[in-house]
Amino acid sequence: MNAHQKIVFSHNPTSRPASAEARAEALKDPGFGKVFTDHMVTIRWALDRGWHDAQIRAREPIALDPAAAVLHYGQEIFEGLKAYNLSDGSIALFRAEQNAQRFNASAERMAMPTIPEAVFMQAVEELVKVDRAWVPKGDGSLYLRPFQFATEAFLGVRPSHEYLFVLIASSVGSYFKGGEKPVTVWLTDRYTRAAEGGTGAAKCGGNYAASLLAQAEAIENGCDQVVFLDAAQHKWVEELGGMNVFFVMDDGSLVTPPLTGTILPGITRDAILTLARAQGRAVREERYSMDQWRADAASGKLKEAFACGTAAVVAAIGKVKSAAGDIVMGDGSVGAVTAALKAQLVGIQRGDVPDPHGWVRRIG
Repeated sequence: MNAHQKIVFSHNPTSRPASAEARAEALKDPGFGKVFTDHMVTIRWALDRGWHDAQIRAREPIALDPAAAVLHYGQEIFEGLKAYNLSDGSIALFRAEQNAQRFNASAERMAMPTIPEAVFMQAVEELVKVDRAWVPKGDGSLYLRPFQFATEAFLGVRPSHEYLFVLIASSVGSYFKGGEKPVTVWLTDRYTRAAEGGTGAAKCGGNYAASLLAQAEAIENGCDQVVFLDAAQHKWVEELGGMNVFFVMDDGSLVTPPLTGTILPGITRDAILTLARAQGRAVREERYSMDQWRADAASGKLKEAFACGTAAVVAAIGKVKSAAGDIVMGDGSVGAVTAALKAQLVGIQRGDVPDPHGWVRRIG
């Protein structure tokens, strides 16, 4: 099966869909990652058959053999993307093709089969169409979670010969409970997220599992997120637990850590780079140390900092807390550059701002 080849899906709709009243109640305040739609997609892969048995089916538990390889060796990847209700009443995806490409890059790193991009897109579009009533109005969106894991029952250290691709969807609101106010991040001096040659650039569960203890440490210290430094020198800023980071300097230029294989190549990160350059801003993808962050914030050279990712979109960073003391960004409000970039990006995603880059894909 080539990258452009599609597949035939069988449709087995749920016999117990949520009522319109129950759905409306759930969508009043969905939070993030707690409200799920009625259906899911599953596609199987086997060494001797390739991709097969594609289904749109009721969202329900997945049966696994206790010896399934994912449970013992962690062979698993995932993605995150969103569908939006546009002001003209249509539904659209944002740069979903980039998610398909990154999904396959993760698969290759984790010794897993890639899925044709056309099939990935077909799965996403069909699920959104089936569960379109779950796409929230207003500021909410439908968060789509494709994932793939090893299902072969065996106890041996090698790539599995069987996999399951699954796509579920969740109606979501704001990622951070505080809404638009700047977040506070914790600088961990004990834990690192990824090392050179590791899986830092892959979107696999193990990276996030490794970050959870540091994230718990952040919460204990009254912070929303954790910021990681590099594993070799414990000096260079890399990324937050689930987001890339940007710095806005006093001349209006942006700095962000480079893609060296230890951080995730964020799709929102790439969009921010594109939008900033189109505005005529100088953008530097270069290493930025924690000492620089502290000194530049104190001198006023650093005016703003923000994190970005699919879930949160853009979140201003107001304070960094650490054992060595706090760093306060600006006056505690969302900076003008951060706000403008977020407004433009969200406007494109919602269909309210021109989309010169062809990022929005209307699907109905």
